[in-house]
Amino acid sequence: MTENIFPIKDIMESRTDKEAVLGQKGVTIWFTGLSGSGKSTVAIALESLLSSKGYLCRILDGDNIRTGLNSNLGFSEADRNENIRRIAEVCKLFTETGIITIAAFVSPTNDLRRMARDIVGKDDFVEIYMSTPLEECERRDVKGLYARARKGEVKNFTGISAPFDIPEEPTLSIDTTNSRPEECAQLIFNEIASHISCGGNQDKYEENYI
Repeated sequence: MTENIFPIKDIMESRTDKEAVLGQKGVTIWFTGLSGSGKSTVAIALESLLSSKGYLCRILDGDNIRTGLNSNLGFSEADRNENIRRIAEVCKLFTETGIITIAAFVSPTNDLRRMARDIVGKDDFVEIYMSTPLEECERRDVKGLYARARKGEVKNFTGISAPFDIPEEPTLSIDTTNSRPEECAQLIFNEIASHISCGGNQDKYEENYI
């Protein structure tokens, strides 16, 4: 089948060209952590912070992926692996277009996160471990999933009946128990600021608001 594939990457506009248009550098910010640890909440706060500073970004999370691109996947081990693989490939495409891509997924094992990092590229992959303790995640239990998992109604639920691997070397570890989402977002921005800035449109934005 590969003999019928003719890549056009060498004649497309380069990543550098795309980033010059946007005035920013692409990166994937990968949130991992238990359900209820604050992944989506902090991702939304980070998106708001980045947008306020003139950066173009995109959030990918379970709701907008599972109901679209990966709507054909279930929750078997093979399907969960494929879910993360596809997400990482999308992150790579966005990142190489200069978009700051925010991915918020449990991604419970080091193998899954390693696969995502390898696909995106280690220099473009920022891993944020939401280290909020299980007890706090259960206390929040917004979707009632922990309670159902404790009753055996939800099988293979991460943190209860399925394991979660503590990340080996995350860029940042953030416990949201006593921290506001905006504070967490600022910590992440401080970490990535030098990576994503390259002048251009960002400078124009700042000039308009000084």
